Order: sequence, then structure tokens, then C-alpha cells
Amino acid sequence: MGSNRIRATALAVAVFAGLVATAPMASAEPFPAMCAAGWEATTLVEGVGNLENLDSDGAGGFYVTGILDGFLAHVDSAGRFEKLVTGLDNPAGVRVAGPYVYFLTGDGLTAGPGTLQRYEIATGAVTVQITGLNGPNGLLLLPDGDLLFTTIGVNGPLTGIGRYRPSTGEYTKTWSDLPLSNGIALAADGKSIYADNMTARIFRIPLDSPTTQTVVSGVPQVFGLLDDMEATRAGALFVADHVVGAIYQIDTVSGAGCAIITGLIKAGPVRDPPDGATSVRIAPDGNGWALYVTSMDGTLRRLRPPADVDLTPATPGR
Repeated sequence: MGSNRIRATALAVAVFAGLVATAPMASAEPFPAMCAAGWEATTLVEGVGNLENLDSDGAGGFYVTGILDGFLAHVDSAGRFEKLVTGLDNPAGVRVAGPYVYFLTGDGLTAGPGTLQRYEIATGAVTVQITGLNGPNGLLLLPDGDLLFTTIGVNGPLTGIGRYRPSTGEYTKTWSDLPLSNGIALAADGKSIYADNMTARIFRIPLDSPTTQTVVSGVPQVFGLLDDMEATRAGALFVADHVVGAIYQIDTVSGAGCAIITGLIKAGPVRDPPDGATSVRIAPDGNGWALYVTSMDGTLRRLRPPADVDLTPATPGR
């Protein structure tokens, strides 16, 4: 294990330990609260490295990143796995935008300078868009074509959430000053986003007022090492967590949370967080919708919902 990962793990564990020590959890109540009834989990791909993030290709497949293995890969609708770009430094968030796949590198609390890069689907050409990023992690494509990305790094001043406009190259390093931010998703209203950070809280941030941050949920409803997320049009938010390898379902009005699955953790004799569930996306599943989940155990899974759960995504064009 490299020194960067040792320091990152130590800080992550310290933050989580502090949260556990202060969380007002009733001892008689199990953690996490479960709402798994009716959900059906299916393994689509396994044994492909430490998967960090994913996005739908619009044709039944997915683009995924492998953080420790340093790749951008494609999984087609038949489950065939192909590495497209290798030798990357801790790749993280990935988003499909028309003919391109945008992805981040340099993820981690103490990783080296990060980048935003663009992969051209038709030719395989890779172009670096931005350099010198401070631990970029989550990536979101907005309806207007801009990209938002969270930063979790501590090498230098904290930079919060950045914004990049591919059409002009305009870049705002700190669009929103939410520190140590990780997962990010568009809200159902299309006018705000959700983001989580290392305080185990989830925030709503208006697109037209990015310095305004309202807490949606946190301890004791959910806590741990929260990662990437996606929201539904009905107002539910699904969030990946490393500590118990969970996908949480959160009511964004009340803040109440429960887990629809747990145990998505990388096997090994000793825990080495972050080693659990990393990202969740909503994508088509036949005539309906399903959740698709990556984890550090090298597995891409599909979670089909019960009949009474509306998974229509908040993000247009899904």
C-alpha cells in the first residue's frame, strides 16, 4: 500500500470513528435500518478490479473506472468488459456527454494533482481538459452541458466543488465551497444538486446560489464514508457507503434513511477503507428502471426495485 493511501485511510477512519463516537444511536436499534424487502440484486460483472464509478452508455452498457487499477473501461449490454484507457492515476467520476466520456483522475485525500479528461467514443482519443485538481472525485453533467466535480483532497487549500463549461473552456475552481466533498447528483427540481462530504452529511445546493448549503440528511439516519449518489424524480436519493457496503435510500424531504442492501465490501483478512460500495446510477432495465452499483469488490450489480418504488431518474435524458 502506498503512503498516500495509508494517510488517506488513516484520516478516513479517524473521521468515521469520531462520527460513531458522537452519533446519538439507540443501542437497541440495529444499524443500518433496513428497507431491502422486494429488492432483487443481480451480479452483472465481477472480478474486474476496484471499481470506483460508472455511467450509462445509453445502450444497455456502462463506462466504469477502476481506481487502484488505473483504468477507464466499458461494459456492454451482454456483460463484456473491455479496458479503454489504462495507466491512469486513481481515476474516479465518469459521465457520458454525447460523443464523449468525461472522467477524473487523482482521486484521494492525499493523491497527486488531478485532472479532468475527455475520451472520444468514436476514435478513442483522450484529451486533458483541466490539470492541477485537488483530489477530484464525483462528477455530474448538468442539463446545460456544464460539468460539476467534487474535490476531496487536502493537498493545499480546500477547493470544494468546481464547475467547467466544455463549450468554452470556462473553469471555476471553487463554484461551491463545500469542503471534502465526494458524491454529487442532480435534484428532482433540476435547479439544485445534492452533495455529500466527509462529515457524513448530505447537502442541497441551489445552482443559482452555490454558497447556500442546506443539510438534507446525516447522523444518525446515515453515517459512514458516503460516496456517489443519484436522485429520482419522486424525491428519493440513493447513496453508496463504504463502511457497511450499503446503498442507502433517503427521503430528501424528511431526511430519513435506510439501506436497501449491505455487505458490498472488498474481501480480505483486514478492512482497508474505503473498500465498500462506491457509486450508484439509475439506468433503463427493460421497460423500467433499475439501480446499477459499483463497489471496490470489483463487481457491477443491478438492483431491481419493488413494484411500488418509482425509479424514474431526476437527470433528464437517462
